[in-house]
Amino acid sequence: MKTIRELSNKKSMADNYIQDKTFDKNNFTQEPLAEGEYDNCIFNHCNFSETELSASRFLDCTFNECNLSLVKLHKTVLQDIAFKNCKMLGIRFDDCSDFGLSFCFEGCTLNHSSFYKTKIKKTVFKNAQLQECDFTEADLTQAVFADCDLKNAHFEATILEKADLRTAYNYTINPELNKIKKTKFSVNGIAGLLDKYDIDIEF
Repeated sequence: MKTIRELSNKKSMADNYIQDKTFDKNNFTQEPLAEGEYDNCIFNHCNFSETELSASRFLDCTFNECNLSLVKLHKTVLQDIAFKNCKMLGIRFDDCSDFGLSFCFEGCTLNHSSFYKTKIKKTVFKNAQLQECDFTEADLTQAVFADCDLKNAHFEATILEKADLRTAYNYTINPELNKIKKTKFSVNGIAGLLDKYDIDIEF
């Protein structure tokens, strides 16, 4: 079976192909990033706010302290991407290509973003703001939510089996509407599983 890199490399001769390049403090709201394939590139302190990244391919790239709020990702390939300390409000990750979709987030603000129906097993969210994010029907098997704020995040028909939410907080997850077999919770987080019952819990 061909990998996404092999498939995409066939198009590299015709497409805009950029490899091992570092972008520092680029304002892509004034001069948009060209559509193409970006392999092992680094983006530092760049502004992508409300820009168009649709149909581009990003492989093994790192985004450091970038503003990606409301960026458009229709059919965008994101494979093995690291987002660190980025502002990422209102992003529709469910618009991305689902082929090879994989990323991790550290210190990012992702409030109001959507992961609806995405298959993102083993995704790591670390010290992230995930308020009012939509995880409806997402596959988060073995995902890690380390020190994450999940206030008003929406979970319904979500697969959270073997996920780790021991240090996550402010979440409300209905065990009857989600798959939580062998999911890890802390004692302090139990209240978030029982909100629907309107009971008082003391620790």
